[in-house]
Amino acid sequence: MPGEMAIDLTHVAKTYKGKVHALRGIDMRIHKGEVFGLLGPNGAGKSTLVKILMTVIRPTRCEGTMLGHSVGHKPTLGRVGYLPEHHRFPDYLTGEQVVDYYGAMCNVPRRDRRAKTGELLELVGMGEWAKKKLGGYSKGMRQRVGIAQALVNDPELVLLDEPTDGVDPVGRRDIRAILARMKDEGRTVFLNSHLLSELEMVCDRVAILVQGLVRAQGTIDELTVNKRRYEIELAGHDAAAAGPHFTRVLSSVGLGEWKGQDPPAGWAGAKRLASGHAFRIESGTLHVQTAEAGEIQHIIDAIRRESLDIRSIRPFRPSLEDLFMEAVTDPTTGKTLLPGAASNAKGGRP
Repeated sequence: MPGEMAIDLTHVAKTYKGKVHALRGIDMRIHKGEVFGLLGPNGAGKSTLVKILMTVIRPTRCEGTMLGHSVGHKPTLGRVGYLPEHHRFPDYLTGEQVVDYYGAMCNVPRRDRRAKTGELLELVGMGEWAKKKLGGYSKGMRQRVGIAQALVNDPELVLLDEPTDGVDPVGRRDIRAILARMKDEGRTVFLNSHLLSELEMVCDRVAILVQGLVRAQGTIDELTVNKRRYEIELAGHDAAAAGPHFTRVLSSVGLGEWKGQDPPAGWAGAKRLASGHAFRIESGTLHVQTAEAGEIQHIIDAIRRESLDIRSIRPFRPSLEDLFMEAVTDPTTGKTLLPGAASNAKGGRP
């Protein structure tokens, strides 16, 4: 059903020992069938949130549902697969024994476990190591087995806490393929990671968690819609010479005023075109705030009328890393916010 929620959370909070505010009012919605990424610096509260969903720890406050039932509803957990961040599988077990053991804990019938164990280990690229003990596995191999055990109960929702931690580039590529397959099968995947490039490649939507609060949430396009721009660079002119040329060109297409309005976020000090778009000239390059190519055609025409040559025209969209750095930067001081939520514990919400 379009728009149906796998996870719908409101006002989730966790305070440790009455002092450390790990989570301070999380509102988050994850649609069924999507890959959702939760990112944030170390100590932001990512793993705390996942542990609350899995009832590993008790929240101070939690309103919301998971797979249509209240968070903490025990039977619902049987429809969830989970890979903790710091899992500890016994070294004396083999890969297939680990998957079979967790299947038994999830009440998967023995006959089904036997069939699923081999299939899942092949899926994660560990078929040849199935009968070898984990004591001889690398960190990346343990992660692969961890993903296999998270799928043994055929879950509707899969929670993966740092699944690519310690995994080499080949392994990360394979895990991305597994995530894509989960989505194709209709599963919902909730993914914690600090590897921003990985999240950007696989996630439909993301949330950025900073100091126990969600700073931003949505698709990459939604989060960057007002941050995109075109960059125009002239040929045959250094930065000092290009500036006056651009000033003359922009004057010819028409300038506007903010008239009491502030420039868009991230465009402090920028000027305004008659069309309403913000612009600035930096290091000999013209930056125009727009995502539409048609909006800069009149500027290109004016540059041609001035007999100037264009070296490049580049559309720019902030990366997930750019969004992340903006979220963890104090807009007043420009300094990076301290890790964790304890730094703001006395002040409540920042």
